[in-house]
Amino acid sequence: MKTNKMRAIAVSAACAAMAACAVDVKGARSKKQEPFGDELLVHVKSSLDGTMQPCWFWAPEKAKSEAVPLVVGLHTWSPDYRLKSNYAPAFEYARKNGWAMVGPNFRGPNKTPPACGGDQAVQDIVDAVNYAKAHAKIDEKRVYIIGGSGGGHMTLLMAGRHPEIWAGCVAFCPITDLARWHADSMLKHPGRGKGYAKMMEGACGGTPAEKPDEYRHRSPLTWLDRAAKANVPVYIATGIHDGWKGSVPVGHAIRAFNMLASEKDRISEDDIAKIEANQKVPAALAYNGPDDPFYNSRKRIHLRRTSRNVRFTLFEGGHSGNYSAGLDFLSRQIKGRPADFTLPAEGGGGEDSLTK
Repeated sequence: MKTNKMRAIAVSAACAAMAACAVDVKGARSKKQEPFGDELLVHVKSSLDGTMQPCWFWAPEKAKSEAVPLVVGLHTWSPDYRLKSNYAPAFEYARKNGWAMVGPNFRGPNKTPPACGGDQAVQDIVDAVNYAKAHAKIDEKRVYIIGGSGGGHMTLLMAGRHPEIWAGCVAFCPITDLARWHADSMLKHPGRGKGYAKMMEGACGGTPAEKPDEYRHRSPLTWLDRAAKANVPVYIATGIHDGWKGSVPVGHAIRAFNMLASEKDRISEDDIAKIEANQKVPAALAYNGPDDPFYNSRKRIHLRRTSRNVRFTLFEGGHSGNYSAGLDFLSRQIKGRPADFTLPAEGGGGEDSLTK
């Protein structure tokens, strides 16, 4: 029984090697390998509807006897758990740093009622965390969540719906107001697409005019005041060209920051409109702070605001994030303490383009 219960904890060196690309006899890169193998797949029983839900799970050998941090990695808007690359940054960081990792499916693409921030999807993430706690020793003061696009939407929704779980949350290019994004998606505009509106209608049972309560219930902005009151550390980042070279206007991320920030530090709706329309930051908001080793002259920071327990970064890029910066932020957060926004002397990484 004990052996079966711990079966997902140990991963062989061969599995670790799967993170690399295969090389043929001439030394050229051949077909890219999956970031991890199917042996990490488990099925977690939903405590809400009793269904068995797919989930990736890994923990280091030491988690049998020593409490380790846990990071929840999330997929993006349209795929499901089978697109393993969505979970790769969280898995690789966990493997290198001795953390545990779960990658829930949370009902897959955001086009059905259980998905798209529905109660079943929310509970699937809670159940995944509890699965990890049942199968490994987890440090409950160091449980984190990270995701981009649809994963950013769910990260911020989870920050508000269950602030008691998280020591830190990272969201890239998040959708934060489904009714607004439905309207955004109906516009004839570069980067937008009516397909996203149709997906939301399938999940919510109609348009925002027909189902306003469903759209509000599934939107992070409805819940983020709870994360603010609980002082959950949050890092939000997005590329300045999203909404043009990408599908989510940057105002979604900025409004999430505003919900979590002190009133004096918030960015006005007038400035949000200017940034979205011009893909430029007004001079008064332009970043002139210290160098951040996770960004550079090519992927520079245009705007950064830090207030209370939230930091927002608007950088040169499109529908994208920066997993290296986000995971570094998480590594310093401990539940019950103020957010630690210390910048390390060295960094790396850069823009991580995200599927929609």
